[in-house]
Amino acid sequence: MSLGQGDTQKTSGGAIQRESPRAEGEAERPTIELFIKASDDCGSVGNCPFCQRIFMILWLKGATFTLTTVDMKAPEVLKDLAPGSQPPFLVFNGEVRTDTNKIEEFLEQALAPPLYPRLASRYMESNTAGDDIFLKFSAYIKNPNPGLNDLLEKKFLKSLAKLDDYLLTPLPHELNKNPNDTREVDISQRSLLPGLTRYLSHAYTQEQFSNTCPPPTEILWAYHTVAKFLNK
Repeated sequence: MSLGQGDTQKTSGGAIQRESPRAEGEAERPTIELFIKASDDCGSVGNCPFCQRIFMILWLKGATFTLTTVDMKAPEVLKDLAPGSQPPFLVFNGEVRTDTNKIEEFLEQALAPPLYPRLASRYMESNTAGDDIFLKFSAYIKNPNPGLNDLLEKKFLKSLAKLDDYLLTPLPHELNKNPNDTREVDISQRSLLPGLTRYLSHAYTQEQFSNTCPPPTEILWAYHTVAKFLNK
């Protein structure tokens, strides 16, 4: 599966080919290949937030790249390129990179202005506001011990509330534009996580998010296979 900005066409493997037009005199674009988890039926992208993150970064950068979905039931490609690793992994000009955090840092440096937009957060707090949500969610949904269920649920909800608070708090540059921006929220609505709800609603209107997100059925299936059903 090949992706980038520009025209779209289907390949024989059901992939999408999108090429970014290169301006006259522009330096040769790097050769980029991204390998991510395939869905259970191998018909689409699989449920992997780390894969989606790198997928979105490349899309937002406007890079031209080849996307390969890896069948995790028969991941032969991993044996040759990245033995012992799990998707996502990146091949950039022939060099394999397998650490998600390091891939993100590398892409921000390698795909830099003026050819590519800067994506790094303006504020360090933005990098940590929701950094424990996936960990807390995984611990909660995979928990086999009924006695820990309430505790793990509270920890998960607390991590969501932390992100919600951050999303409802105006950032310094926003306050500079509008000093009266207090974003007050009815206390009765706080349990509904209004900041997070608004954030996700906006995310689904962006093609970089909606087109890299696995189908809902794939997400449900992925967690159905690992979720622990508790009998109290």
